[in-house]
Amino acid sequence: MINIFEPKKQYISNKRLILQSIKRVLESGNYVLGSQVKKLEESFAKYCGAKYAIGVKNGTDALILALKSFNIKKGDEVITTSHTALATIAAIVSTGAKPVIVDIEDTYYTIDPEKFKSVINSKTKAIIPVHIYGQVCDIKKITSLAKKNKIKIIEDCSQALGAQYNKKKVGTFGDIGTFSFYPTKIIGAIGDGGIIITNNKSVANKLFKLRQYGWNEKRETKFPGYNSRLDELQAAIINVKMKKVDEDNQKRAKIASIYKKKITNQNFVLPAIRKNTKHVFHLFAILTKKRKLLIEYLNKHKVTPGIHYSKPACLNNGYSELCKFQLKDIKKTIKISRETLSLPIYPELKKHDINKVIKLLNKFK
Repeated sequence: MINIFEPKKQYISNKRLILQSIKRVLESGNYVLGSQVKKLEESFAKYCGAKYAIGVKNGTDALILALKSFNIKKGDEVITTSHTALATIAAIVSTGAKPVIVDIEDTYYTIDPEKFKSVINSKTKAIIPVHIYGQVCDIKKITSLAKKNKIKIIEDCSQALGAQYNKKKVGTFGDIGTFSFYPTKIIGAIGDGGIIITNNKSVANKLFKLRQYGWNEKRETKFPGYNSRLDELQAAIINVKMKKVDEDNQKRAKIASIYKKKITNQNFVLPAIRKNTKHVFHLFAILTKKRKLLIEYLNKHKVTPGIHYSKPACLNNGYSELCKFQLKDIKKTIKISRETLSLPIYPELKKHDINKVIKLLNKFK
């Protein structure tokens, strides 16, 4: 079976070093906020080109703490895209703020800057642009609009570790960048994990406190916080995998290039790459008007694709009534949600499996 994701293979390819790192943590006796977390925070910040990094429990917490660091609260509005994982909207809702949902661009499936511009008002406190699938959003226009209107920018980079615009890595264009180490992400923990980056010292200091009840070094608090600490075992595993992040992203890009060159069936729309960007292809998402039939066909031949996402995040029960949007305003996302299909793509994917996927797609009618 060729699956959309194979996180176990990422573990196997790093098995010896991961087990050695786990053993060192276990023997150290220091399991929370120790040397491995500190090492990851320093190396991750350096990799991204940021001054500070703060390890947290998961990617959703990274967004929540980022919003809390700017005192986002009930009565505030936070703009984001309709085409994203539910976590983006769930994070906004958890602060009491209202998610304001805008549609995507036609070609790249990222937030439309013009739609962003149209919903700015006096309640707008932040925007969360999402670098979906590993594709960099139109960050130049977004940052220009946000700065002009004094709106905080929190980049959701959960699917885009290593992606670049004009050779500058995502997460460093706005005020804060957030990342996820969920097992299927570019770099996956064996469990869960997340991290936040920023160049603002005061924001970083607040985030370090927020992740641990609001404590300072003396365990004194001036504001409430959370229990959202990245544990030592996960940090140790991520430290091993981070050494290969660029190599792994190159492998993803190579697979994507092969797909784009050799999938010739005109029934599919293949992903485009924005000019002056580096797409890291967390996902290789095609569009097809025959998605159900294609899934059945691929499954029959032991290939398991994925759907990202089957409905706009703002249409999920329990969230739709908390968001600010109208159906007519998210037509492009609704269309994408009915047609998108993600093909298998990960660094360990074998050449014969890549060729099998291509052959099956080209034969599909």
